[in-house]
Amino acid sequence: MAGYFSPRSMAYRALSQRVVALTYGQRALAIGATHSLLAQGTAQSTSNRETPYTRLALTARLFEAVFLGTTEEADRALAFTAKRHATVQGTIDEYGGPAHPAGERYDAYDPDAMWWTVAFTLDSVEHQYDHLVRRLADRERQELFEDFVRWGELFGMPRSAAPRDHADFRQQYDAYLASDRPYLTAEMKQLGRYIAGYDVPNQPPLPARPLFSTIHLLTVGSLPPSVRTLFEMEWSRRDEIAYQAVCRSSRLGHSRIPLLARSPILRGRSKEFYKIVARGEQDVIRRGGVSMPGVSDVSGTDRVESA
Repeated sequence: MAGYFSPRSMAYRALSQRVVALTYGQRALAIGATHSLLAQGTAQSTSNRETPYTRLALTARLFEAVFLGTTEEADRALAFTAKRHATVQGTIDEYGGPAHPAGERYDAYDPDAMWWTVAFTLDSVEHQYDHLVRRLADRERQELFEDFVRWGELFGMPRSAAPRDHADFRQQYDAYLASDRPYLTAEMKQLGRYIAGYDVPNQPPLPARPLFSTIHLLTVGSLPPSVRTLFEMEWSRRDEIAYQAVCRSSRLGHSRIPLLARSPILRGRSKEFYKIVARGEQDVIRRGGVSMPGVSDVSGTDRVESA
């Protein structure tokens, strides 16, 4: 059964690239942490504080189901999300910078909040595709933008919440990053550093470390310098050289080795990898550890198997 997005659509093609699918979520969540209303609302209403990788894996699987799955799969993911979002509302506990005072109301169905969720995700998919697969043409950027607007609408976002086109989106998004609106509470700084792989107290098993180290390099290296500064992440010339080398190697692999570029190694759905990430974090907790530094009490988790 066909899904909401054709395999020829730009969003389908982008998220089918495994190197994009495995890195865009961490980047989007780290940058999204600078939007205090979204970040605090999520932290106060979900298990994001206790098990951030488990929740990220669940979110990635839901997104993948809508973009790459059948209509039936997508509808199940949309219904699951709608049920969760119904209770995501309240007021933020902490001062979130000049734009978001303590006590400001948040609601998962607020049109502006919904758009910024789409915007952070769209920007990260676009950025990772550009740097790890190939540069998009202007026409493809517009197609990707239109796909993400449609995606937002499937979750309940009104079309009027989104900019007119990709050019307007890029102007709005870049203006946000250059303004005084991005702000990190102490908790969001800790979460972002952890989810980007900058602070990782519990290393994965030795055989998996090279893969996770590469993903973390691609996440931290892809962050805008202003965002790395907010997170107080050191980034040396050596780090930048390593990051650029991995990006070049990835683009080369996608462009000059056709058989490899079409193989399941580089393309396809990534839900099984997302499950591994979630189970790894749950295993740490079962052994008596904590997933994120400073978090010692786990009051509940999102069940990744439920979607």
